[in-house]
Amino acid sequence: MEFGERLKELREEKNLARHLLANKLNVSYSTISKYETNIRFPDKETLIALADFFDVSLDYLLCRSDIKDTADKTLSKCKEQFLVNSSGNRYSADEDFSPEAIEEIEKFKEFVHHKYGKK
Repeated sequence: MEFGERLKELREEKNLARHLLANKLNVSYSTISKYETNIRFPDKETLIALADFFDVSLDYLLCRSDIKDTADKTLSKCKEQFLVNSSGNRYSADEDFSPEAIEEIEKFKEFVHHKYGKK
């Protein structure tokens, strides 16, 4: 997958027309079209604005990762999922996790491996 495809996918997930995204970013419709067809590539500020707008990491936007969440969001989710249970108490080391929590743990492990590399 290339940047343009990823951008189009994100835009379509939000049911957002090109001209509306263009207005949000203060660029022309044709600029968005060129981004999505990989004719043009956005500058750094526009990349950051796109990542912020779609609430995804730059690595996801640039197709370097399939993990949408930013590092802060991932860490926050992990803390919420498995450091504190629904009663507000810390989990004990031997407590079982839900399948959803295990999936989040695996995503976090993948994120850490991607960011820092396996050692």
